[in-house]
Amino acid sequence: MAKEDFYKLLEVDRNASEAEIKKSYRKMAMKYHPDRNKDNPEDAEKKFKQIKEAYEILSDSKKRAAYDQFGHAGVDPSMGGGRGGFSGAESFSDIFGDVFGDIFGGGGGRQRSSVQRGADLRYNLELTLEEAVGGTEATVKVPVLVACGECNGSGAKKGSSPVTCSTCHGHGQVRMQQGFFSVQQTCPTCHGTGKQIKDPCPKCYGQGRIQETKTLSVKVPAGVDTGDRIRLAGEGEAGINGGPSGDLYVQVQVKEHPIFTRDGANLYCEVPISFPTACLGGELEVPTLDGKVMLKIPPETQTGKMFRLRGKGVKPVRGGAIGDLLCRVQIETPVRLTKDQQTLIEQLQVSLSGGGKQHSPQEHSWMDGVKSFFDKLTG
Repeated sequence: MAKEDFYKLLEVDRNASEAEIKKSYRKMAMKYHPDRNKDNPEDAEKKFKQIKEAYEILSDSKKRAAYDQFGHAGVDPSMGGGRGGFSGAESFSDIFGDVFGDIFGGGGGRQRSSVQRGADLRYNLELTLEEAVGGTEATVKVPVLVACGECNGSGAKKGSSPVTCSTCHGHGQVRMQQGFFSVQQTCPTCHGTGKQIKDPCPKCYGQGRIQETKTLSVKVPAGVDTGDRIRLAGEGEAGINGGPSGDLYVQVQVKEHPIFTRDGANLYCEVPISFPTACLGGELEVPTLDGKVMLKIPPETQTGKMFRLRGKGVKPVRGGAIGDLLCRVQIETPVRLTKDQQTLIEQLQVSLSGGGKQHSPQEHSWMDGVKSFFDKLTG
């Protein structure tokens, strides 16, 4: 008797994807499984065997290609093709392991590795701007889990060792019945390791790790900025059951500076100058991270004027040209004037106003703009 077409058995098109084939197989297998067809188990088992065989062929890319090209002859077991059939000894979970394994934690009964890498840690390191720009060596204290020296990280009392788990017999997983099918779950006794500690270490209480405070020296390269990270390999938490230690990441945070602000490789600062200096010009002593320098102020300097001191900024930690220091001048209005000083200012004002626009071009330009604006509103 000729076999029915595998695609028709699974009720999918010939160009169906793997996901569509799996979805249809799951639906039909649940429908025709003998455990769910007590009234007609023989016909259900026959149908189920056909469905299972079809899925085993179509879910394998090589077998599917052979079937598409040669039909049933390309996957006939007698010709070295795909395997089929259904054994009464097979459980529902064995058949559906590939479908439900990712949902219910099934893993074919394989033991989960008990050796695990330790967790990575982060430490926030605050630096001054001078330390960040010039580089420094900082000492940090980090609370961290380290391997217990009493039991060498095994968790078992000195002179003893972990034994095979009595619940899962070393498999790390147990099979549990869920309605009409069974699933595999991580063993609740050993948590998947397959081992039990009967006589725990009195120092770490069977954990294999204890908490200590490490004192570490961190070399901070010149040019780091807020957000940069320095990795200290192997300085994180100790691994479990001999696993490698994690890493420690030192996160840099640069404190605010009373004079400078930083933007990448450049530094900025505000420089207050007196009214006479702004008018007549002069020289000012301004600070840099390398020391003091003289800044020349030309006559008639306006507030907000930016002066650039090249090469007085920051050398980036990842390479590149050294940045600049940009000084923005702010003209300071005199305060707490004496009567004589007020008189002199008034005389100066009268003298300047007599010159028209030539002494205050920006003021007059702005006033002309305001006048034009109101003329348009009223015109």
